[in-house]
Amino acid sequence: MNATLPETTIDSTPKPGVQRLVIVTGPSGAGRSTAINVLEDLGFEVIDNLPLSILPRLLDGPPLVRPMALGLDTRNRDFTPAALIDIIAQLGSNAALRPELLYVDCQPEILIRRFSETRRRHPLAPAESPAEGIAREADLLVPVRARADILIDTTDLTPHDLRAEIARWFDAGPGQGLAVSVQSFSYKRGIPSGVDMVFDCRFLRNPYWIADLRPLTGQDAAVAAHVAGDPRFGGFFARLLDLCDFLLPAYADEGKAHLAIALGCTGGQHRSVALAEQLGKALMDKAWRVSIRHRELERRGMSILQAKSGLIA
Repeated sequence: MNATLPETTIDSTPKPGVQRLVIVTGPSGAGRSTAINVLEDLGFEVIDNLPLSILPRLLDGPPLVRPMALGLDTRNRDFTPAALIDIIAQLGSNAALRPELLYVDCQPEILIRRFSETRRRHPLAPAESPAEGIAREADLLVPVRARADILIDTTDLTPHDLRAEIARWFDAGPGQGLAVSVQSFSYKRGIPSGVDMVFDCRFLRNPYWIADLRPLTGQDAAVAAHVAGDPRFGGFFARLLDLCDFLLPAYADEGKAHLAIALGCTGGQHRSVALAEQLGKALMDKAWRVSIRHRELERRGMSILQAKSGLIA
């Protein structure tokens, strides 16, 4: 699918005086360094392995003439997930900054193979097996992954594919604009942080009460059909899509880089997942850049595809 925006969308190049800041992180071996290098090739000013405590001071000076990308990982001095999330929140309150968190991820078995092939020690388990370090790092980064604006899973990507994917999301040339994240979640675990719009799907009939559907997810056709069969589904979805058609071009016109739409249900497994899948695909068909995330499925390892992008062929 071409990465062009709808004809109604005006060029969303950042406004003068607004600094675009991309923070790149993720588990060791997933491709963070490649992502940083691609951003540098795209014209970003890049700083890798910056201590978190220095980040606010780095941005205190006059506005930079180029967008900036910062590489951060668990090896950084004074790195903690809580500190990173807190700093992103602080940066987001600054009208002169436009921070985005890019999380480059990969399935554990592929990370183990990559460490085995390169014979590198894992930074969090230098005296142990890479598998132990990979598991330890994955646990540490859970809240950071959940906070990510854009998640790219490199499990099935070659380095060339990853470079192309980064370029599609972050090329600052004309025609590159709003990136949309559509997320499902469970109200039991709270509304995801950093989202812009939240919609409650709990009024729709619940597949949980159907024995054959209970173990499935909203990514399964049978569950999606059951949810769509609710007489209220059609009207709700049509109004939701109309609202997106109205708001997304306006946000893009204002220079917003990323918009997060969250859909919630009781358990985050059936109704919200089905709605997120359908809304994400509908927006992709309208040529928006879309990633689909399922917080609870990712947490449980149940997602068929951990991260989807409307820009992957």
